[in-house]
Amino acid sequence: MTINQFDSEIQAAIRAAIAATDEILDVYVNDFDTIIKSDGSPVTEADYRSSQIIEEFLAPTKIPIIGEEMKNRDFKERKDWHKCWVIDPVDGTREFVNRNDEFAINIALVVDEKPVFGLIASPVEHYMMFGGKEMGLFQAFYTNASPDIEEIDKGESESSDSIVVLTSRSHDSGMITDYLDNLESEYGELTYLRKGSALKFIDLVKQKAHSYPRFAPTMEWDIAAGQALLEAAGGTVLNAETGLPLTYNKPNLYNPFFVAENLPG
Repeated sequence: MTINQFDSEIQAAIRAAIAATDEILDVYVNDFDTIIKSDGSPVTEADYRSSQIIEEFLAPTKIPIIGEEMKNRDFKERKDWHKCWVIDPVDGTREFVNRNDEFAINIALVVDEKPVFGLIASPVEHYMMFGGKEMGLFQAFYTNASPDIEEIDKGESESSDSIVVLTSRSHDSGMITDYLDNLESEYGELTYLRKGSALKFIDLVKQKAHSYPRFAPTMEWDIAAGQALLEAAGGTVLNAETGLPLTYNKPNLYNPFFVAENLPG
């Protein structure tokens, strides 16, 4: 399967991720400076270069963009958007700075506040997963602008014998004791896996892991692509308080606390 078999918006996202990979790795393999932003999070030249090139590739779609390294529009303008891209040019910058390879590129397409398409790419592995509920799930290892793409069979999984709970490598997930106690009472002893960035969602889709509870701050660009992928695989990303799916292009771009799951059965 080739990139040309997808519509122009999807092609733009795939090509953006491939081009951004080159920019990110060019910084990653050399010395670079780390700047601490006003919110305490780190940023490097890779974030800015990746953001710029993704914006350039998505510009022909004429769909507005929300992104981590952009000056985002006020909600009074955004509220009228039927569609928007939600991007994180380097998700897991702390992992990038620590050089542990656990960082990603996130690109999501949101329609009427719902993520209908997501793409998560691992620059180090030259691997991407993309798709959505309507189009299905796909993956590719890419070394050039024309990746060989294959569809993912939702029936395939790499599920382990026990329930695997993902936790962040760089962030404390907060008070989740009650949730974990309930999960353990239903499924038995839990296994824990620490992993950085949205790469956790790839593990959830493949059922290498089954649960990712997040009771700490995240932004829309951290989760939108992962939610689209996980929902396409039959999983969920639900508000921890309301039990409803997360929505996007909100007045406040912070996410509520959430639980992402792709449990057996």
